[in-house]
Amino acid sequence: MAGLVAVRAALGRGGEAVVGWIGDRVGEVSGWVPLIVAVVLVLGWYLSYSAARLDRLHHRVESTRAALDGQLARRAAAALEVAHVLDPATALLLTDAATEALTAGEERPAAVQALEEVENDLTRALQAAFDDADDVRALRGDPLATESLDLLAQACLRVQLARRFHNDAVAAAQRVRRKRVVRWARLAGHAEWPLMVEMDDTPPTGLVDLGA
Repeated sequence: MAGLVAVRAALGRGGEAVVGWIGDRVGEVSGWVPLIVAVVLVLGWYLSYSAARLDRLHHRVESTRAALDGQLARRAAAALEVAHVLDPATALLLTDAATEALTAGEERPAAVQALEEVENDLTRALQAAFDDADDVRALRGDPLATESLDLLAQACLRVQLARRFHNDAVAAAQRVRRKRVVRWARLAGHAEWPLMVEMDDTPPTGLVDLGA
């Protein structure tokens, strides 16, 4: 305020009103400074919180995808193991589909579309082989076949659960990334848009009770 006093003295009485008005405006602006600082701090905290949350969601998507890939590989391996109890034609169909799925699994994380295609083929082969509950009960007359069938049924159930967990994680990440502040502030960086895995993981009817 000493500067304003000096200006008032230099201008004389005619400038007192002007200097007084300037002083009032400076006082008003000074009163807004704490509020502006508070808003900036809150905005910074919110952006930091949102970025950290989004990062955690991306990690969750990655971890659940890895878990899903692991369960899909176990399903394919169990299908190969049980193929020997089937008739030659069905066994060949199942072996080809399971081998294709395992081969694709070695290159994971594969593109979602490629993953869905090979796993859908395996699901169809499993349904063709074990959709008849009476046939499955007949196969269980062999103790070795019973163990293999039980492992396959459990693997099919775990694939369903793993895919559900993964898609839930993807949905949560997508919801956050759709928020305007996340898009405007580019909080996702260069991370790819998370995609759900939409495949048919329905267990064959003849294996449903075995996996429970």
